[in-house]
Amino acid sequence: MVLAGQREFHVAIEEGEDGYYIASVIELPGCHTQAKTLKELDSRVKEVIELYLEAEGESLQPSKVVAIKTIRV
Repeated sequence: MVLAGQREFHVAIEEGEDGYYIASVIELPGCHTQAKTLKELDSRVKEVIELYLEAEGESLQPSKVVAIKTIRV
């Protein structure tokens, strides 16, 4: 549930070679963070989104996610 005034973002999470989890906010180019645990990662993702929006301005219109797909080659 999204509360009034809140925004919703999609986050891609990868596991790095060093055991850290790496998060990328799909709608916000260049918005990434990492953490040792998924719980810590959630907290850091929220923080990095808030910092990104603060730097870019609240009127920022994030890109719209249309689909996330897996492509096999």
